[in-house]
Parts: sequence; C-alpha cells; structure tokens
Amino acid sequence: QAAAGNATVLIRGESGTGKELFARAIHSTGDRRDKPFIAINCAAIPEALLESELFGYEEGAFTGARRGGKPGKFELAEGGTIFLDEIGDMSLTLQAKLLRVLQERQIDRVGGMEASPVDVRIIAATHKDIEEMVHSGAFRQDLYYRVNVFPLLIPPLRQRREDLPLLIQSFFARYRKALHKKIETIEDEAYEWLLNYEWPGNIRELENTMEYLVNIASEDKVSAKHIPQHIKTGSAALPAIS
Repeated sequence: QAAAGNATVLIRGESGTGKELFARAIHSTGDRRDKPFIAINCAAIPEALLESELFGYEEGAFTGARRGGKPGKFELAEGGTIFLDEIGDMSLTLQAKLLRVLQERQIDRVGGMEASPVDVRIIAATHKDIEEMVHSGAFRQDLYYRVNVFPLLIPPLRQRREDLPLLIQSFFARYRKALHKKIETIEDEAYEWLLNYEWPGNIRELENTMEYLVNIASEDKVSAKHIPQHIKTGSAALPAIS
C-alpha cells in the first residue's frame, strides 16, 4: 500500500529491524523504481555538513567549496526516492529547511540565490520516540505531521518469530555462496538454539550471527558446538536497542 502511492512514509522500529530494507522495497515496487534511491543517515553526518549533503552548495559558498558547486542528495534523487534514516537526530534548524522542502517542493543550495524545484518522494525512519521529542520541543510538530503521513511500524524480531526460519535460511544461503563454503545444512539442535533466542539486535544481529556460523563451520554442517554461548544461555551481551 505504501509503494502504490506517493505519500511521505515514516518507518518506525528498533535498531537493526531492517528499516532501510523496507524503504528500498517501497521504492522498488512503486512508480519511481526506475529512478534513483538515495539513502542518507542523518545521525552519521555532522550537522555542519548535513545541510550541504542534503541540499548541495554553490561555488564559493564556503572555504573549500568545490568549483562549480555540488548537487545535494535531493537533487541526486530527482524523480526517485530519498531515504532519511535517523531523522530524529536532525537539528531543529535543518528540520525547518526540510519542512520547506515538503511544503514547497523546492530546495535552496547553500550559498544559492534562488530555489530549485525537486520531484522526490521522502521516506524517513527513526528508532526514537518521536512523539516524546515533539512534546519536549526536540522535534518540530509541523514537520512530524508532514513526515508521518503514512506511518509504518516494523516490529522487533522477537515479536515476529514466524519470520525466523525464512531469514535464517536466506542468510545461510547468502553466506555459503559469498564465502564459497560447502556447508549442506544446519543441525537440528543448532537450529533450535537460533529459533529460541530473543535476538535483541534484531535482523542485524541475526545476519551477523549467520555470517559467523558459516565462517566458523569446518564440516559440512553448522552444529550446536558452533552456536555462541550467549545464544545458548539466552542472555545477550547487550540489552535490546530502542
């Protein structure tokens, strides 16, 4: 349903639940699938650089600016989709600029004199309690309503355990091929450990574990002895990230 329309989507879920995977799925099955999908992690780029990364800059906008300027992610995503991961980490100043893009469908390059129209679908994601951030003043209420048009909540892996068999087999096949390992199967006892674990790190933790198991298995199967101890005891090294 999200892919069928053009509404702004806000994907919610704990870290590691696969929010970018869902964003790519929405893009790749929608009308914009033949156009670019541009992802940017708002938490991974310093605030001083994020504005120019998103909106681009003109020549001479600041010391060290590239001759001729540089297009931002919105321009690079023209006709397609821009995925703003961890939008809850965006500063209030940039939130105001993003709100204008959503309202006017125009961007202003850093150092630019006039706005340029953009045709981009926005998919945002966060693991934070964004309603609490609105209440505390850390996230603009008007922007919240603009990005939360089509909310999509991805449950943690422990709440969708029926997905585990498919995910385990998918990652098992992927890493057997990638690592050129002739491992035929996962032993029943090992498989039960994987199915019964809570996976506080969600799909990211599961994928990393399957890569480890395929790496370490020296026989033609993954057996119980290969399963990490914290999975066997059911007590993960870290609490669930939320």
